[in-house]
Amino acid sequence: MSEERKALLDAVERDRERILEFYRGFIRAKSPNPPGDTRVAAAHIEKLLAAEKLAYRRIAPKSEMPNLVASCEGGGPGRHLVLNGHIDVFPVGDGAGWTRDPWGAELADGKIYGRGACDMKAGTSASIFTYIYLSRMRARLKGRLTLTCVSDEETFGPWGARYLIEHHPELHGDCLLNGEPSGLGSIRFGEKGPLWLLFTVRTPGAHGAYTHFSASASKIAGRLIAELEALARIASRTPDNVVRALAAAAPAVDAAMGKGASAIVQQVTLNVGVIQGGLKVNMIPGECRLEADIRLPLGVEKEEVMREVRRITAAFPEVSVEEINYSPPSWCDPYGEMVEILRGNAKALTGSEPVPIVSLGGTDARLWRYKGVPAYVYGPPPAGMGSTDEHVKVEDFFAVVKTHLVSAYDYLSRG
Repeated sequence: MSEERKALLDAVERDRERILEFYRGFIRAKSPNPPGDTRVAAAHIEKLLAAEKLAYRRIAPKSEMPNLVASCEGGGPGRHLVLNGHIDVFPVGDGAGWTRDPWGAELADGKIYGRGACDMKAGTSASIFTYIYLSRMRARLKGRLTLTCVSDEETFGPWGARYLIEHHPELHGDCLLNGEPSGLGSIRFGEKGPLWLLFTVRTPGAHGAYTHFSASASKIAGRLIAELEALARIASRTPDNVVRALAAAAPAVDAAMGKGASAIVQQVTLNVGVIQGGLKVNMIPGECRLEADIRLPLGVEKEEVMREVRRITAAFPEVSVEEINYSPPSWCDPYGEMVEILRGNAKALTGSEPVPIVSLGGTDARLWRYKGVPAYVYGPPPAGMGSTDEHVKVEDFFAVVKTHLVSAYDYLSRG
């Protein structure tokens, strides 16, 4: 290990308490989305950057959702590495089901608890401290390093990363490193694409006893849901190198996302997340609304799915379909340079060599991939993500911080 790399790792150990307190304070800075007001959490980051005397830009097309961007130039020409993390988190409602304060960042049994602990204030903290440490030695690096701390990821980024990508091409870079939850045994090089559809069933409706007057919109909705399961039979056309990577990664996929995840990575999946219909038990519903979350694997186009949806709904003249949201599946080289850098450093630091996988859920990394920029995700396990008692083990957090730091250093040292 070079002296510079050792010095970086020593600095993290020396600053453990400071890093941990920043991370815990970041969790306490509430930023649920919706509603999406991240100003308190953004100010928490700004305070640290100001203490380090690091210049940054606040880009806020929507005032309550600021994005923070900082860049530094190396001492010589080279490539541009972008570090990306988001500030907003899932909401917690009334906190039902939590055994710890969701905004308390409690340290217990070697774990930090709280909303955003893994998704993704651990990874964003790793990006921030990577930027801080490397900016101190910028003269000895090659190329450019950029930090992007964005809002609005949980609602697909129209005011966050998507806005930056569309309006600030100088932030595209040559490679992106992101710390979304992945599990220390995997590196995400791609992700499935969400297609959200609203199905509305309309019938005349009637008194509950007058079933001869009108079909039930809710009964039709039930039959429709059963027919939509046929979407899972759509075949994907995945590049050979991705197929090989996913085959080798099946155990890691299940370890990161739960048993059975590897079986659906390359399958179209359907989840009907919302069903709304009926006013009263003795009334035949005249309207029923379904919101469906369809996930497209690599190698499946939206039009293929919509063609099958149209075939299915043709048998239900009472049904109309509306697209709510869509992001195509995305991927980059599963054996790219940053993957090999991350794998080597993770193995040296944790004893485990992560494998490249495709994610079931979405991240802002997809936006860089759409621009042809290789974008990789390496972060803590998704314990409690989007659920209750979200947490990260302290040692897993520091493993992510260290792996990001030395991997960014390696990439920018090569020029």
